[in-house]
Amino acid sequence: MRGIPHLVAVILAIVAVPALAAGDGVPRRADGHPNFDGVWEAVNSANFQLEAHNARQGTVEVLGAIGAVSPGLGVVEGGTIPYLPEALKQRDENFAKRRTDDPEAKCYLPGVPRATYMPHPFQIVQSDGQILILYEYAGAVRTVYMTNQIEAPVDSWMGWSNGKWDGDTLVVDVTGLNGQSWLDRAGDYASDSLHVVERYSFIDKDHLQYEATLTDPTVFSRPWTIKMPLYRRIEANAQVMEFKCVEYAEDLMYGHLYKTPPKLVPDEAKP
Repeated sequence: MRGIPHLVAVILAIVAVPALAAGDGVPRRADGHPNFDGVWEAVNSANFQLEAHNARQGTVEVLGAIGAVSPGLGVVEGGTIPYLPEALKQRDENFAKRRTDDPEAKCYLPGVPRATYMPHPFQIVQSDGQILILYEYAGAVRTVYMTNQIEAPVDSWMGWSNGKWDGDTLVVDVTGLNGQSWLDRAGDYASDSLHVVERYSFIDKDHLQYEATLTDPTVFSRPWTIKMPLYRRIEANAQVMEFKCVEYAEDLMYGHLYKTPPKLVPDEAKP
């Protein structure tokens, strides 16, 4: 199925408020707050690794350059994630087992903040009381509650998001994360004690500044922050498509149960 699901189209029709021309170039809603409606995407290598890194061989050598990791300058303020010693050992173990253990490889939901900088677009749908964020990867969805806020009723992959305004900056407080997602493909991770504070603000009408501060005293020695720009997809038909990746992960997760291992089908033989 292509395009935005029907439900999302209905939501768009209900909550959309025409952007008002502003002297500072920031699109605004009728209530004066910035209007974040649109399709956005990070353009960096943070999903490979949040810290600065060199190019390297991928996890499956037979793929050659197709599976290689591109280099990146890093998005961590200060350059280094402040792991506690035992947690750093776990990160290194994760890295060694990343081909099979990365939750992304299994099509599990990406969690926060990773959902923001995966190589897939996401859409923000804004209303007065709630902000809906729909991610292309695995159909992940989260609601930012601007009113009627409560504490997370239960831990989940995408956590619980309560939002507020700090001037023109949207501040989102994220708790209730289940600790099962990773932060990137290099094995960086956090526990179910993770608390994330996100900040979204306009650089100009087509670029957002995204910041996320991560606090987890069981894994990190102090809070730390990532920062990156987000780019508006400005194609005339820009939209979030469907990327249901479960079927691509079945052999990875259940292949050991086959009596006869499945044979890889060359791309040219696939329909």
